[in-house]
Amino acid sequence: MSSNSTEDRSRLRDKSLGSLIGRLPELISRLIRGEIQHARDEMSIKLKAAGVGAGMLVGAAILGIIFLQIMLAAAIIALSLVLPAWASALIVGGVVLVIVIVLALLGIKALKKGVPPVPTATVENVKSDIRAIKGEGEYDNAER
Repeated sequence: MSSNSTEDRSRLRDKSLGSLIGRLPELISRLIRGEIQHARDEMSIKLKAAGVGAGMLVGAAILGIIFLQIMLAAAIIALSLVLPAWASALIVGGVVLVIVIVLALLGIKALKKGVPPVPTATVENVKSDIRAIKGEGEYDNAER
């Protein structure tokens, strides 16, 4: 009887291993779909936050432009007390032009350094999944 129960256990183990191997493509497919969904969710969250931030920056920029116009008018009026109004406007306009050029060059430099919106957490998860499938990683090293 003991040889019979040993054979039953062996068949059960082989059947379990066989069913696991048979389910492997389905499990890998489910894992990939899960990672893709995770990437979508992560990108959605990041893009929503970027959209809110961009909207606030647009509002601030509009108010900043209005403020700048007021200050430029005040500067022209103040200079017109000493110089003719046309000369005051030219001087203030020249200063503004220099500031615009400097800001444009700095903006171009910053855009070139910009970080692309990459789902970094998902990329790390996929790399970890690939290492796990290959049998590499923390779990594999802990057993040895």
